[in-house]
Amino acid sequence: MATVGVIGLGNMGRGMALSLTRGGHRVLGFDAVEATRAALAGEGIETFPDMAPLCREAEIIILSLPNAEIVEAVITGPGGLLAHPKPGLLIVDTSTSHPEVTRKLAARLEAAGMAMVDAPVSGGPKGAITGTMTMVIGGTEADVARAMPVLEAMSAKRVHIGPVGAGHVTKIVNNLLCAAHLLTGAEALRIAREAGVDAERLLEGLNAGSGRSGVTQVNFPTWVLNGAFDSGFTMKLMRKDVRLAAQFVGELGLDLPLAADTARLWATSEATIPDTEDFNRIVSLQLGPVATS
Repeated sequence: MATVGVIGLGNMGRGMALSLTRGGHRVLGFDAVEATRAALAGEGIETFPDMAPLCREAEIIILSLPNAEIVEAVITGPGGLLAHPKPGLLIVDTSTSHPEVTRKLAARLEAAGMAMVDAPVSGGPKGAITGTMTMVIGGTEADVARAMPVLEAMSAKRVHIGPVGAGHVTKIVNNLLCAAHLLTGAEALRIAREAGVDAERLLEGLNAGSGRSGVTQVNFPTWVLNGAFDSGFTMKLMRKDVRLAAQFVGELGLDLPLAADTARLWATSEATIPDTEDFNRIVSLQLGPVATS
């Protein structure tokens, strides 16, 4: 079993750290917030006020961070990973980050004798704590193979997409599709409601046919139709991911009208749906307050 560092001990990082511990790995944790470190220390994880012990002792370091800017700061900033170079150290970034930032950081780490794999995750805090996440992975065959025993302790499904950055491209596309499917799914239920068709029966029919998606199969029955709205993923986080997708599309020079409409609707929803609400609340744009009460 490996000694694994986890940087970023929020809802996702906490779950991954505990899953790794259950898998028999020694886990060392760091978070910039003292209270977050203390909470995880209370659950049996060794935590530290800086990253130096992780760089010194860990074989693999997992990053679970909010965005590409923070990932870059953790790797290149004062007291960061490049300030404590350790030949052979493998960095696994599970964050939803920008592919070009990932590729740039991987090159800098390689120059310092280290390596990087991007393995962004789906499954939310519940998937992290239960070790049932899905990971889409970018990296060399050798680096991914080396990381695999650690990734297996945190996830139920892993897909190696291609070289470094490919995982983050896939994650951006996945989140854009999820954001769009929530909007189109809500429109489908609006059609059914106006036509006098029961929403649950409609979904049963859709999920037996070619119109189904992860959103119709999971989100609507689990968090929308029952009024739960407790997925653990907020509007703020999904808006961030949709903005990242729109930025990436623009940088590629693509004209994608459906992606643009999706980004616009998620951005303008800020006027009526607070950042703290569950991200599935976006359906209220079509279904109204009755569906989100």
